[in-house]
Amino acid sequence: MVRQGEAMRITRVFRSRWNALVWAGGVLWFAYDVANAQPQQPANTEAAAATDAAGSSVDNADLSVLANAMR
Repeated sequence: MVRQGEAMRITRVFRSRWNALVWAGGVLWFAYDVANAQPQQPANTEAAAATDAAGSSVDNADLSVLANAMR
């Protein structure tokens, strides 16, 4: 836990115009960095083969059986 005297209070930042500018620049830099973060594109853009819960591959016959069971 940080003691009261050890932490830099927000009021101390704004005592100096330069400290305030550096603090505001850091806030803007952080906001830009977070807003600019985009998920990485996967290297492989091909669709994965369809599998069932057991890991076996699924073909059209399996899908037609499932479709008939749902009717």
